[in-house]
Amino acid sequence: MPDQPERARFNGMPLPPSGWALAALLALYIFTGLIGHDPWRSDDAVTIGVVHSIVSNGDWLALSLAGNPYPDAPLYYWMAAACGHLFSWLLPVHEGARLASGACTLLALTFTLLAARELHGREQAPAAPLLLAGSIGFLFHAHEAQPMLAALTAHTAAYWGLTLLDRRPLRGACVFGSALGLGFLANGLAPMLPLLPVAAYVVWRSENRQQSALMLLGSLLLGGALSGAWLAALFAASPEYLQAFWQEESAQLGDNSAPLLSLWRFLMMLTWYAWPALPLAGWTLWAKRRQLATRPLALPIFAFLTTWVGISFCFAARSAPALLLLPPLVLLAVPGATSLRRGAANAFDWFGMITFSFFALLVWIGWSALVFGWPERLARQAARLEPGFSGQFNGFAVSFALLGSIAWCWLIATTPRSPMRGIMHWMAGLTLFWLLIAALWMPWIDYGKTYRPLSAALASALPEQYGCIAGANVADSILASLDYFEGIRTVAARSAAGRNCAWLLTLGPAREGSARAANGWRKVWEGGRPSDRHDHEKLQLYRREAKKGASKPER
Repeated sequence: MPDQPERARFNGMPLPPSGWALAALLALYIFTGLIGHDPWRSDDAVTIGVVHSIVSNGDWLALSLAGNPYPDAPLYYWMAAACGHLFSWLLPVHEGARLASGACTLLALTFTLLAARELHGREQAPAAPLLLAGSIGFLFHAHEAQPMLAALTAHTAAYWGLTLLDRRPLRGACVFGSALGLGFLANGLAPMLPLLPVAAYVVWRSENRQQSALMLLGSLLLGGALSGAWLAALFAASPEYLQAFWQEESAQLGDNSAPLLSLWRFLMMLTWYAWPALPLAGWTLWAKRRQLATRPLALPIFAFLTTWVGISFCFAARSAPALLLLPPLVLLAVPGATSLRRGAANAFDWFGMITFSFFALLVWIGWSALVFGWPERLARQAARLEPGFSGQFNGFAVSFALLGSIAWCWLIATTPRSPMRGIMHWMAGLTLFWLLIAALWMPWIDYGKTYRPLSAALASALPEQYGCIAGANVADSILASLDYFEGIRTVAARSAAGRNCAWLLTLGPAREGSARAANGWRKVWEGGRPSDRHDHEKLQLYRREAKKGASKPER
Protein backbone atom coordinates (compact mmCIF):
# COMPACT_ATOMS: atom_id res chain seq x y z
CA MET A 1 0.00 0.00 0.00
CA PRO A 2 1.24 3.52 -0.68
CA ASP A 3 2.28 5.57 2.28
CA GLN A 4 -0.53 7.68 3.75
CA PRO A 5 0.15 11.42 3.91
CA GLU A 6 0.98 12.65 7.37
CA ARG A 7 -1.92 14.46 9.01
CA ALA A 8 -1.59 18.15 9.80
CA ARG A 9 -0.79 18.72 13.46
CA PHE A 10 -1.31 21.51 15.99
CA ASN A 11 0.96 21.64 19.05
CA GLY A 12 1.83 17.99 18.48
CA MET A 13 -1.80 16.85 18.12
CA PRO A 14 -3.52 16.01 14.82
CA LEU A 15 -6.01 18.49 13.44
CA PRO A 16 -9.61 17.56 12.64
CA PRO A 17 -10.34 15.73 9.38
CA SER A 18 -8.72 17.27 6.36
CA GLY A 19 -8.53 16.43 2.69
CA TRP A 20 -11.58 14.68 1.22
CA ALA A 21 -13.41 14.40 4.55
CA LEU A 22 -13.22 18.13 5.22
CA ALA A 23 -13.99 18.96 1.57
CA ALA A 24 -17.11 16.76 1.70
CA LEU A 25 -18.24 18.39 4.94
CA LEU A 26 -17.83 21.90 3.52
CA ALA A 27 -19.60 20.90 0.29
CA LEU A 28 -22.55 19.56 2.28
CA TYR A 29 -22.66 22.74 4.35
CA ILE A 30 -22.46 25.09 1.37
CA PHE A 31 -24.76 23.43 -1.16
CA THR A 32 -27.38 21.62 0.92
CA GLY A 33 -30.65 23.52 0.83
CA LEU A 34 -29.79 25.82 -2.07
CA ILE A 35 -32.10 23.79 -4.30
CA GLY A 36 -35.32 21.91 -3.69
CA HIS A 37 -37.66 24.73 -2.69
CA ASP A 38 -39.47 27.71 -4.19
CA PRO A 39 -38.69 31.38 -3.50
CA TRP A 40 -39.96 32.37 -0.07
CA ARG A 41 -41.30 35.66 1.26
CA SER A 42 -38.03 37.35 2.15
CA ASP A 43 -34.96 38.77 0.44
CA ASP A 44 -34.83 35.40 -1.32
CA ALA A 45 -38.01 36.08 -3.32
CA VAL A 46 -37.08 39.69 -4.13
CA THR A 47 -33.60 38.72 -5.35
CA ILE A 48 -34.94 35.90 -7.49
CA GLY A 49 -37.55 38.30 -8.89
CA VAL A 50 -34.79 40.67 -10.01
CA VAL A 51 -32.81 37.76 -11.47
CA HIS A 52 -35.91 36.58 -13.32
CA SER A 53 -36.23 40.04 -14.86
CA ILE A 54 -32.59 39.97 -16.00
CA VAL A 55 -32.97 36.53 -17.56
CA SER A 56 -36.29 37.44 -19.18
CA ASN A 57 -35.53 40.86 -20.66
CA GLY A 58 -31.74 40.65 -20.98
CA ASP A 59 -31.15 44.05 -19.32
CA TRP A 60 -28.09 43.50 -17.14
CA LEU A 61 -27.32 47.17 -16.59
CA ALA A 62 -30.47 48.66 -15.01
CA LEU A 63 -32.23 46.25 -12.64
CA SER A 64 -35.99 45.84 -12.46
CA LEU A 65 -38.49 43.93 -10.33
CA ALA A 66 -41.83 42.80 -11.76
CA GLY A 67 -41.62 45.43 -14.50
CA ASN A 68 -40.64 48.35 -12.23
CA PRO A 69 -37.15 49.87 -11.80
CA TYR A 70 -35.26 48.42 -8.83
CA PRO A 71 -32.26 50.66 -8.05
CA ASP A 72 -29.62 48.51 -6.41
CA ALA A 73 -26.00 47.46 -6.80
CA PRO A 74 -25.89 44.73 -9.45
CA LEU A 75 -23.02 42.31 -8.77
CA TYR A 76 -24.86 39.61 -6.84
CA TYR A 77 -27.77 39.74 -9.29
CA TRP A 78 -25.31 39.34 -12.17
CA MET A 79 -23.77 36.30 -10.50
CA ALA A 80 -27.17 34.78 -9.75
CA ALA A 81 -28.47 35.45 -13.27
CA ALA A 82 -25.33 33.92 -14.78
CA CYS A 83 -25.72 30.81 -12.59
CA GLY A 84 -29.42 30.59 -13.41
CA HIS A 85 -28.70 30.80 -17.13
CA LEU A 86 -25.71 28.46 -16.99
CA PHE A 87 -27.63 25.72 -15.18
CA SER A 88 -31.00 26.32 -16.88
CA TRP A 89 -30.70 22.93 -18.60
CA LEU A 90 -30.73 21.25 -15.17
CA LEU A 91 -32.40 23.60 -12.65
CA PRO A 92 -35.20 26.18 -12.64
CA VAL A 93 -34.04 29.79 -12.48
CA HIS A 94 -34.68 30.21 -8.75
CA GLU A 95 -32.56 27.19 -7.83
CA GLY A 96 -29.77 27.99 -10.27
CA ALA A 97 -29.68 31.57 -8.98
CA ARG A 98 -29.04 30.42 -5.41
CA LEU A 99 -25.83 28.73 -6.53
CA ALA A 100 -24.36 32.24 -6.50
CA SER A 101 -24.80 32.16 -2.72
CA GLY A 102 -22.84 28.91 -2.63
CA ALA A 103 -20.03 30.56 -4.58
CA CYS A 104 -20.01 33.58 -2.23
CA THR A 105 -19.99 31.30 0.82
CA LEU A 106 -17.06 29.29 -0.53
CA LEU A 107 -15.08 32.46 -1.29
CA ALA A 108 -15.87 34.01 2.09
CA LEU A 109 -14.63 30.90 3.92
CA THR A 110 -11.47 30.87 1.78
CA PHE A 111 -10.64 34.54 2.33
CA THR A 112 -11.28 34.15 6.05
CA LEU A 113 -8.80 31.27 6.15
CA LEU A 114 -6.20 33.34 4.27
CA ALA A 115 -6.65 36.35 6.56
CA ALA A 116 -6.35 34.12 9.63
CA ARG A 117 -3.10 32.66 8.26
CA GLU A 118 -1.58 36.11 8.01
CA LEU A 119 -2.71 37.12 11.51
CA HIS A 120 -2.37 33.91 13.51
CA GLY A 121 -0.25 31.48 11.49
CA ARG A 122 -0.97 28.32 9.55
CA GLU A 123 -1.54 26.13 12.60
CA GLN A 124 -4.37 28.19 14.08
CA ALA A 125 -5.88 29.43 10.80
CA PRO A 126 -8.20 26.41 10.12
CA ALA A 127 -10.29 27.50 13.11
CA ALA A 128 -11.44 30.63 11.25
CA PRO A 129 -13.55 29.07 8.45
CA LEU A 130 -14.91 26.50 10.91
CA LEU A 131 -16.04 29.31 13.23
CA LEU A 132 -17.58 31.30 10.39
CA ALA A 133 -19.42 28.29 8.97
CA GLY A 134 -20.49 27.31 12.48
CA SER A 135 -22.06 30.68 13.26
CA ILE A 136 -25.82 30.25 13.52
CA GLY A 137 -26.64 33.53 11.78
CA PHE A 138 -24.39 32.73 8.85
CA LEU A 139 -26.22 29.45 8.26
CA PHE A 140 -29.53 31.29 7.80
CA HIS A 141 -28.33 33.51 4.97
CA ALA A 142 -25.78 31.22 3.30
CA HIS A 143 -28.61 29.19 1.77
CA GLU A 144 -30.84 31.90 0.35
CA ALA A 145 -30.49 34.34 -2.53
CA GLN A 146 -28.98 37.12 -0.44
CA PRO A 147 -27.00 40.05 -1.96
CA MET A 148 -25.39 40.80 1.42
CA LEU A 149 -23.40 37.57 1.00
CA ALA A 150 -21.47 39.26 -1.81
CA ALA A 151 -20.71 42.21 0.50
CA LEU A 152 -19.58 39.73 3.18
CA THR A 153 -17.25 38.09 0.66
CA ALA A 154 -15.83 41.52 -0.20
CA HIS A 155 -15.23 42.20 3.52
CA THR A 156 -13.36 38.93 4.03
CA ALA A 157 -11.22 39.62 0.94
CA ALA A 158 -10.54 43.16 2.19
CA TYR A 159 -9.29 41.83 5.55
CA TRP A 160 -6.99 39.43 3.74
CA GLY A 161 -5.64 42.28 1.61
CA LEU A 162 -5.04 44.47 4.66
CA THR A 163 -3.18 41.69 6.48
CA LEU A 164 -0.92 41.34 3.42
CA LEU A 165 -0.12 45.05 3.21
CA ASP A 166 3.14 44.84 5.20
CA ARG A 167 4.47 41.53 3.92
CA ARG A 168 3.37 41.70 0.27
CA PRO A 169 2.25 45.30 -0.27
CA LEU A 170 1.42 45.13 -3.98
CA ARG A 171 -0.70 42.00 -3.66
CA GLY A 172 -2.37 43.35 -0.52
CA ALA A 173 -3.25 46.64 -2.22
CA CYS A 174 -4.65 44.87 -5.28
CA VAL A 175 -6.76 42.54 -3.16
CA PHE A 176 -8.05 45.35 -0.96
CA GLY A 177 -8.81 47.64 -3.91
CA SER A 178 -10.61 44.88 -5.79
CA ALA A 179 -12.61 44.05 -2.66
CA LEU A 180 -13.67 47.69 -2.26
CA GLY A 181 -14.76 48.07 -5.88
CA LEU A 182 -16.55 44.74 -6.11
CA GLY A 183 -18.08 45.29 -2.67
CA PHE A 184 -19.59 48.56 -3.87
CA LEU A 185 -20.95 46.75 -6.92
CA ALA A 186 -22.30 44.05 -4.61
CA ASN A 187 -24.24 46.11 -2.09
CA GLY A 188 -23.56 49.80 -2.52
CA LEU A 189 -21.63 52.31 -0.47
CA ALA A 190 -22.93 51.83 3.07
CA PRO A 191 -21.59 48.29 3.74
CA MET A 192 -18.10 49.21 2.50
CA LEU A 193 -17.57 52.49 4.36
CA PRO A 194 -16.43 50.84 7.64
CA LEU A 195 -13.45 49.35 5.80
CA LEU A 196 -11.93 52.77 5.14
CA PRO A 197 -11.05 53.62 8.77
CA VAL A 198 -9.82 50.04 9.20
CA ALA A 199 -7.47 50.56 6.25
CA ALA A 200 -6.28 53.85 7.74
CA TYR A 201 -5.60 52.08 11.02
CA VAL A 202 -3.56 49.39 9.25
CA VAL A 203 -1.48 52.05 7.52
CA TRP A 204 -0.92 53.86 10.82
CA ARG A 205 0.29 50.61 12.46
CA SER A 206 2.43 49.67 9.47
CA GLU A 207 6.21 49.37 9.73
CA ASN A 208 6.56 51.40 6.53
CA ARG A 209 3.77 53.98 6.66
CA GLN A 210 4.76 55.85 3.54
CA GLN A 211 4.79 52.75 1.36
CA SER A 212 1.55 51.48 2.88
CA ALA A 213 -0.12 54.86 2.38
CA LEU A 214 0.86 54.90 -1.30
CA MET A 215 -0.39 51.33 -1.73
CA LEU A 216 -3.65 52.23 -0.02
CA LEU A 217 -4.08 55.19 -2.36
CA GLY A 218 -3.51 52.90 -5.32
CA SER A 219 -6.06 50.41 -3.97
CA LEU A 220 -8.63 53.20 -3.65
CA LEU A 221 -8.01 54.15 -7.27
CA LEU A 222 -8.42 50.51 -8.31
CA GLY A 223 -11.67 50.21 -6.38
CA GLY A 224 -12.94 53.44 -7.89
CA ALA A 225 -12.11 52.23 -11.40
CA LEU A 226 -13.99 48.95 -10.89
CA SER A 227 -17.11 50.61 -9.54
CA GLY A 228 -16.82 53.58 -11.89
CA ALA A 229 -17.00 51.36 -14.97
CA TRP A 230 -20.57 50.33 -14.11
CA LEU A 231 -21.54 53.87 -13.10
CA ALA A 232 -20.18 55.29 -16.36
CA ALA A 233 -22.03 52.70 -18.44
CA LEU A 234 -25.19 53.43 -16.48
CA PHE A 235 -24.79 57.17 -16.99
CA ALA A 236 -24.54 56.64 -20.74
CA ALA A 237 -27.42 54.16 -21.03
CA SER A 238 -29.89 55.11 -18.29
CA PRO A 239 -29.18 58.37 -16.40
CA GLU A 240 -32.62 58.23 -14.74
CA TYR A 241 -31.80 54.88 -13.20
CA LEU A 242 -28.41 56.20 -12.05
CA GLN A 243 -30.09 59.16 -10.37
CA ALA A 244 -32.55 56.85 -8.62
CA PHE A 245 -29.65 54.62 -7.48
CA TRP A 246 -27.79 57.55 -5.93
CA GLN A 247 -30.95 58.73 -4.23
CA GLU A 248 -31.33 55.30 -2.65
CA GLU A 249 -27.68 55.31 -1.59
CA SER A 250 -27.94 58.79 -0.07
CA ALA A 251 -31.13 57.86 1.76
CA GLN A 252 -29.52 54.73 3.20
CA LEU A 253 -26.52 56.61 4.57
CA GLY A 254 -28.80 58.68 6.77
CA ASP A 255 -31.79 56.35 6.88
CA ASN A 256 -31.48 55.04 10.43
CA SER A 257 -33.02 57.58 12.82
CA ALA A 258 -32.12 55.57 15.94
CA PRO A 259 -28.47 54.45 15.61
CA LEU A 260 -28.01 53.97 19.36
CA LEU A 261 -30.96 51.60 19.42
CA SER A 262 -29.47 49.69 16.47
CA LEU A 263 -26.13 49.48 18.28
CA TRP A 264 -27.82 47.79 21.21
CA ARG A 265 -29.99 45.51 19.09
CA PHE A 266 -27.08 44.36 16.93
CA LEU A 267 -25.15 43.53 20.10
CA MET A 268 -28.07 41.56 21.53
CA MET A 269 -28.54 39.78 18.22
CA LEU A 270 -24.94 38.58 18.29
CA THR A 271 -25.57 36.57 21.48
CA TRP A 272 -27.21 33.88 19.33
CA TYR A 273 -26.27 34.99 15.82
CA ALA A 274 -22.50 34.77 16.35
CA TRP A 275 -22.46 31.67 18.55
CA PRO A 276 -19.88 30.17 19.19
CA ALA A 277 -17.55 32.88 17.80
CA LEU A 278 -18.76 35.49 20.32
CA PRO A 279 -17.90 33.64 23.56
CA LEU A 280 -14.60 32.48 22.07
CA ALA A 281 -13.77 36.08 21.13
CA GLY A 282 -14.56 37.03 24.73
CA TRP A 283 -12.17 34.33 25.95
CA THR A 284 -9.48 35.72 23.63
CA LEU A 285 -9.89 39.19 25.16
CA TRP A 286 -9.44 37.73 28.63
CA ALA A 287 -6.72 35.17 27.94
CA LYS A 288 -4.68 37.56 25.78
CA ARG A 289 -5.49 40.73 27.71
CA ARG A 290 -1.82 41.70 27.92
CA GLN A 291 -1.45 41.38 24.13
CA LEU A 292 -4.46 43.38 22.95
CA ALA A 293 -2.24 46.05 21.37
CA THR A 294 -0.53 43.51 19.10
CA ARG A 295 -1.53 43.44 15.45
CA PRO A 296 -3.23 39.99 15.42
CA LEU A 297 -5.69 41.19 18.09
CA ALA A 298 -5.85 44.95 17.60
CA LEU A 299 -6.85 44.72 13.93
CA PRO A 300 -9.96 42.52 14.41
CA ILE A 301 -10.96 44.47 17.54
CA PHE A 302 -10.80 47.79 15.71
CA ALA A 303 -12.51 46.31 12.62
CA PHE A 304 -15.37 44.89 14.70
CA LEU A 305 -15.99 48.17 16.56
CA THR A 306 -15.84 50.22 13.36
CA THR A 307 -18.18 47.89 11.48
CA TRP A 308 -20.58 47.71 14.42
CA VAL A 309 -20.87 51.49 14.59
CA GLY A 310 -20.92 51.90 10.80
CA ILE A 311 -23.78 49.50 10.06
CA SER A 312 -25.77 50.81 13.04
CA PHE A 313 -25.88 54.26 11.43
CA CYS A 314 -26.93 52.91 8.02
CA PHE A 315 -29.12 49.87 8.72
CA ALA A 316 -31.89 48.87 11.05
CA ALA A 317 -31.01 45.90 13.26
CA ARG A 318 -31.70 43.12 10.76
CA SER A 319 -29.92 39.81 10.42
CA ALA A 320 -28.60 40.40 6.88
CA PRO A 321 -26.37 43.45 7.72
CA ALA A 322 -25.18 41.62 10.85
CA LEU A 323 -23.27 39.26 8.54
CA LEU A 324 -20.60 41.96 8.23
CA LEU A 325 -19.86 41.69 11.97
CA LEU A 326 -18.87 38.02 11.71
CA PRO A 327 -15.46 38.20 9.92
CA PRO A 328 -13.66 40.43 12.45
CA LEU A 329 -15.32 38.56 15.32
CA VAL A 330 -14.17 35.23 13.88
CA LEU A 331 -10.60 36.51 13.39
CA LEU A 332 -10.61 37.66 17.01
CA ALA A 333 -11.99 34.31 18.21
CA VAL A 334 -9.29 32.17 16.56
CA PRO A 335 -6.68 32.48 19.37
CA GLY A 336 -9.40 31.81 21.95
CA ALA A 337 -10.55 28.69 20.14
CA THR A 338 -7.06 27.25 20.03
CA SER A 339 -6.11 28.18 23.60
CA LEU A 340 -9.10 26.88 25.56
CA ARG A 341 -8.14 25.06 28.73
CA ARG A 342 -8.66 21.33 28.58
CA GLY A 343 -11.75 21.34 30.78
CA ALA A 344 -13.43 24.14 28.84
CA ALA A 345 -12.49 22.56 25.50
CA ASN A 346 -13.93 19.19 26.54
CA ALA A 347 -17.10 20.86 27.87
CA PHE A 348 -17.60 22.74 24.61
CA ASP A 349 -16.97 19.56 22.62
CA TRP A 350 -19.48 17.53 24.64
CA PHE A 351 -22.01 20.36 24.50
CA GLY A 352 -21.84 20.42 20.70
CA MET A 353 -22.05 16.64 20.35
CA ILE A 354 -24.98 16.26 22.74
CA THR A 355 -26.85 19.31 21.43
CA PHE A 356 -26.79 18.36 17.77
CA SER A 357 -27.35 14.67 18.43
CA PHE A 358 -30.48 15.68 20.35
CA PHE A 359 -31.59 18.08 17.60
CA ALA A 360 -31.01 15.39 14.95
CA LEU A 361 -33.22 13.00 16.93
CA LEU A 362 -35.93 15.67 17.12
CA VAL A 363 -35.80 16.18 13.35
CA TRP A 364 -36.23 12.45 12.75
CA ILE A 365 -39.18 12.32 15.16
CA GLY A 366 -40.72 15.35 13.43
CA TRP A 367 -40.30 13.64 10.05
CA SER A 368 -42.07 10.55 11.41
CA ALA A 369 -44.97 12.76 12.49
CA LEU A 370 -45.14 14.42 9.06
CA VAL A 371 -45.00 11.18 7.03
CA PHE A 372 -46.45 8.44 9.28
CA GLY A 373 -48.58 10.48 11.69
CA TRP A 374 -46.63 9.36 14.76
CA PRO A 375 -46.35 10.75 17.40
CA GLU A 376 -50.01 11.69 16.97
CA ARG A 377 -49.87 14.84 19.07
CA LEU A 378 -46.94 16.21 17.08
CA ALA A 379 -48.65 15.25 13.81
CA ARG A 380 -51.76 17.20 14.83
CA GLN A 381 -49.63 20.23 15.66
CA ALA A 382 -47.88 20.05 12.26
CA ALA A 383 -51.27 19.78 10.51
CA ARG A 384 -52.53 22.79 12.45
CA LEU A 385 -49.53 24.89 11.41
CA GLU A 386 -49.76 23.89 7.73
CA PRO A 387 -53.36 22.83 6.97
CA GLY A 388 -53.70 20.53 4.02
CA PHE A 389 -50.14 19.23 3.91
CA SER A 390 -49.77 15.52 3.16
CA GLY A 391 -46.35 14.03 3.86
CA GLN A 392 -44.87 11.55 1.37
CA PHE A 393 -42.07 9.05 1.88
CA ASN A 394 -39.07 10.01 -0.27
CA GLY A 395 -36.53 7.19 -0.44
CA PHE A 396 -33.72 9.34 -1.82
CA ALA A 397 -34.15 12.06 0.84
CA VAL A 398 -34.33 9.48 3.65
CA SER A 399 -31.20 7.71 2.37
CA PHE A 400 -29.37 11.04 2.19
CA ALA A 401 -30.44 11.87 5.76
CA LEU A 402 -29.40 8.42 7.00
CA LEU A 403 -25.95 8.76 5.42
CA GLY A 404 -25.55 12.15 7.08
CA SER A 405 -26.53 10.73 10.48
CA ILE A 406 -24.12 7.81 10.09
CA ALA A 407 -21.33 10.20 9.05
CA TRP A 408 -22.02 12.24 12.18
CA CYS A 409 -21.64 9.18 14.38
CA TRP A 410 -18.44 8.22 12.53
CA LEU A 411 -17.03 11.72 13.00
CA ILE A 412 -17.71 11.67 16.74
CA ALA A 413 -16.01 8.30 17.08
CA THR A 414 -12.94 8.97 14.93
CA THR A 415 -12.03 12.66 15.33
CA PRO A 416 -8.75 12.78 17.28
CA ARG A 417 -8.33 14.99 20.32
CA SER A 418 -7.31 18.48 19.35
CA PRO A 419 -7.88 22.05 20.50
CA MET A 420 -10.10 22.39 17.41
CA ARG A 421 -12.12 19.23 17.94
CA GLY A 422 -14.94 21.15 19.63
CA ILE A 423 -15.18 23.65 16.76
CA MET A 424 -15.09 20.84 14.23
CA HIS A 425 -17.88 18.97 15.98
CA TRP A 426 -19.94 22.15 16.30
CA MET A 427 -19.65 22.97 12.60
CA ALA A 428 -20.30 19.34 11.62
CA GLY A 429 -23.30 19.17 13.96
CA LEU A 430 -24.76 22.36 12.50
CA THR A 431 -24.24 20.90 9.02
CA LEU A 432 -26.00 17.68 10.05
CA PHE A 433 -28.94 19.61 11.49
CA TRP A 434 -29.34 21.69 8.33
CA LEU A 435 -28.92 18.60 6.12
CA LEU A 436 -31.70 16.78 8.01
CA ILE A 437 -34.00 19.79 7.86
CA ALA A 438 -33.40 20.17 4.11
CA ALA A 439 -33.86 16.45 3.39
CA LEU A 440 -36.76 15.60 5.70
CA TRP A 441 -38.68 18.78 6.50
CA MET A 442 -38.21 20.87 3.35
CA PRO A 443 -41.49 19.74 1.66
CA TRP A 444 -43.45 20.78 4.77
CA ILE A 445 -41.63 24.12 5.11
CA ASP A 446 -41.92 24.87 1.40
CA TYR A 447 -45.64 24.07 1.44
CA GLY A 448 -46.22 26.84 3.96
CA LYS A 449 -43.86 29.44 2.52
CA THR A 450 -44.22 29.19 -1.25
CA TYR A 451 -46.46 31.54 -3.22
CA ARG A 452 -46.81 29.16 -6.17
CA PRO A 453 -50.38 27.90 -5.35
CA LEU A 454 -51.48 31.41 -4.38
CA SER A 455 -50.18 32.82 -7.66
CA ALA A 456 -52.02 30.10 -9.58
CA ALA A 457 -55.25 30.85 -7.68
CA LEU A 458 -54.97 34.55 -8.46
CA ALA A 459 -54.29 33.80 -12.13
CA SER A 460 -57.42 31.62 -12.31
CA ALA A 461 -59.50 34.46 -10.82
CA LEU A 462 -58.44 36.82 -13.62
CA PRO A 463 -59.91 36.73 -17.13
CA GLU A 464 -57.67 35.85 -20.05
CA GLN A 465 -57.40 39.53 -21.00
CA TYR A 466 -57.43 41.71 -17.91
CA GLY A 467 -55.47 44.84 -18.86
CA CYS A 468 -53.55 46.41 -16.00
CA ILE A 469 -53.71 45.70 -12.26
CA ALA A 470 -53.10 48.43 -9.69
CA GLY A 471 -51.24 47.32 -6.58
CA ALA A 472 -51.60 48.81 -3.09
CA ASN A 473 -49.55 47.81 -0.03
CA VAL A 474 -48.29 44.60 -1.63
CA ALA A 475 -44.79 43.61 -0.46
CA ASP A 476 -42.01 43.38 -3.03
CA SER A 477 -41.50 39.69 -2.24
CA ILE A 478 -45.12 38.94 -3.17
CA LEU A 479 -44.94 41.03 -6.34
CA ALA A 480 -41.77 39.19 -7.30
CA SER A 481 -43.42 35.79 -6.69
CA LEU A 482 -46.53 36.67 -8.71
CA ASP A 483 -44.36 37.78 -11.63
CA TYR A 484 -42.07 34.76 -11.40
CA PHE A 485 -44.76 32.09 -11.16
CA GLU A 486 -47.59 33.49 -13.31
CA GLY A 487 -46.29 36.61 -15.04
CA ILE A 488 -48.74 38.80 -13.10
CA ARG A 489 -47.49 42.37 -12.74
CA THR A 490 -48.97 45.42 -11.07
CA VAL A 491 -48.52 49.17 -11.31
CA ALA A 492 -48.56 51.51 -8.34
CA ALA A 493 -52.15 52.37 -7.39
CA ARG A 494 -51.27 56.04 -6.91
CA SER A 495 -49.59 56.40 -10.28
CA ALA A 496 -51.35 57.84 -13.33
CA ALA A 497 -51.52 54.39 -14.92
CA GLY A 498 -52.77 52.81 -11.68
CA ARG A 499 -55.72 55.19 -11.41
CA ASN A 500 -57.01 53.97 -14.76
CA CYS A 501 -56.71 50.23 -14.02
CA ALA A 502 -59.87 48.15 -13.88
CA TRP A 503 -58.32 45.77 -11.33
CA LEU A 504 -56.85 46.40 -7.87
CA LEU A 505 -54.69 43.99 -5.82
CA THR A 506 -54.19 44.77 -2.14
CA LEU A 507 -52.59 43.21 0.90
CA GLY A 508 -54.23 44.14 4.15
CA PRO A 509 -57.24 43.90 6.45
CA ALA A 510 -60.52 42.93 4.80
CA ARG A 511 -62.32 45.68 6.77
CA GLU A 512 -60.94 48.17 4.27
CA GLY A 513 -63.12 46.55 1.62
CA SER A 514 -66.15 48.61 2.58
CA ALA A 515 -64.24 51.83 1.90
CA ARG A 516 -63.14 50.48 -1.46
CA ALA A 517 -66.72 49.42 -2.26
CA ALA A 518 -67.78 53.02 -1.69
CA ASN A 519 -65.15 54.04 -4.24
CA GLY A 520 -66.60 51.70 -6.85
CA TRP A 521 -64.54 48.52 -6.27
CA ARG A 522 -66.06 45.04 -5.92
CA LYS A 523 -64.04 42.24 -4.32
CA VAL A 524 -63.88 39.22 -6.59
CA TRP A 525 -61.21 37.09 -4.90
CA GLU A 526 -59.30 36.68 -1.65
CA GLY A 527 -56.50 34.27 -0.93
CA GLY A 528 -53.43 33.45 1.10
CA ARG A 529 -51.05 30.66 1.87
CA PRO A 530 -52.33 27.80 4.08
CA SER A 531 -50.56 29.28 7.11
CA ASP A 532 -51.87 32.84 6.50
CA ARG A 533 -54.65 33.09 9.09
CA HIS A 534 -54.82 36.84 9.62
CA ASP A 535 -56.41 39.44 7.35
CA HIS A 536 -53.23 41.46 7.01
CA GLU A 537 -51.49 38.42 5.46
CA LYS A 538 -54.06 37.86 2.70
CA LEU A 539 -54.40 39.28 -0.81
CA GLN A 540 -57.65 40.77 -2.09
CA LEU A 541 -58.49 41.31 -5.74
CA TYR A 542 -61.03 44.01 -6.65
CA ARG A 543 -62.68 44.89 -9.93
CA ARG A 544 -63.88 48.38 -10.75
CA GLU A 545 -67.63 48.57 -11.17
CA ALA A 546 -68.76 49.63 -14.62
CA LYS A 547 -71.18 52.27 -13.34
CA LYS A 548 -70.34 55.63 -14.77
CA GLY A 549 -69.01 58.09 -12.25
CA ALA A 550 -69.13 55.56 -9.43
CA SER A 551 -65.39 55.21 -8.97
CA LYS A 552 -62.75 57.42 -7.51
CA PRO A 553 -58.99 57.14 -7.68
CA GLU A 554 -57.54 54.75 -5.09
CA ARG A 555 -55.76 56.66 -2.35
